Amino acid sequence: MNDTMKIVIGLLLPLAGTVLGAATVFFLKKEMSPKLQKALLGFASGVMIAASVWSLLIPSIEMAEDNGHIAWLPAVSGFLFGMIFLLVLDSLIPHLHLDSDKPEGHKSGLGKSLMLVLAVTLHNIPEGMAVGVVFAGMSSGGTVISTAGAFALAIGIAVQNFPEGAIISAPLIGTGISKRRAFSYGVLSGIVEPLGALLTILLTSLITPILPFILAFAAGAMIYVVVEELIPESQAGDHSNIGTIGVAVGFALMMLLDVALG
Repeated sequence: MNDTMKIVIGLLLPLAGTVLGAATVFFLKKEMSPKLQKALLGFASGVMIAASVWSLLIPSIEMAEDNGHIAWLPAVSGFLFGMIFLLVLDSLIPHLHLDSDKPEGHKSGLGKSLMLVLAVTLHNIPEGMAVGVVFAGMSSGGTVISTAGAFALAIGIAVQNFPEGAIISAPLIGTGISKRRAFSYGVLSGIVEPLGALLTILLTSLITPILPFILAFAAGAMIYVVVEELIPESQAGDHSNIGTIGVAVGFALMMLLDVALG
């Protein structure tokens, strides 16, 4: 299998996870329980935290060191710029979080359903960038990111996208829209991932020396989403320990995938 085919498969894996998760609306007889939502949000948080460390920040440091640069500089600067980038998007894009009636971002006349989808789309951007940059690193010919390591991240993101797809699609039924439309919204929220991944690969191929920076940038963007959205939502209200357990399981699974396959 050539590198192009590997990249295509790697970029489509996370989207497949979202599609399968969104498809659960056809089997749900009622809205997803708050406890299950907390567990799934925590799980997604754990996966993203572990992926940020093992798949992005550590390779960024190792790659910079191999290139004879200051090891910590791309990791620290990229991480902070990634946080700032998501902060700006979070402030500009109108969106609505689960269990909230107060929209965030720029004021707009968009409906609740669309703003819920935009909230998930917003935090799918760094996930797409993360997958794109590791496959760019894999195809660059370096030894820091292996094919197995790149696929470990893609699989990890796909696994956490399954509950994510369910979390965005299931509550939409409660707003009065059909199951088919809720499924479509869930799928649309995930399309940004392969698109973001492809753009990241194209950018990195044009400016190869910035690869360590982009790795850390994606990590910062993902951590922003975890701290700003996923963990607060998993800890709100009663039974916050369920969200905490979800974080532990997600973190352990992603760490296992990365260490075992990478």
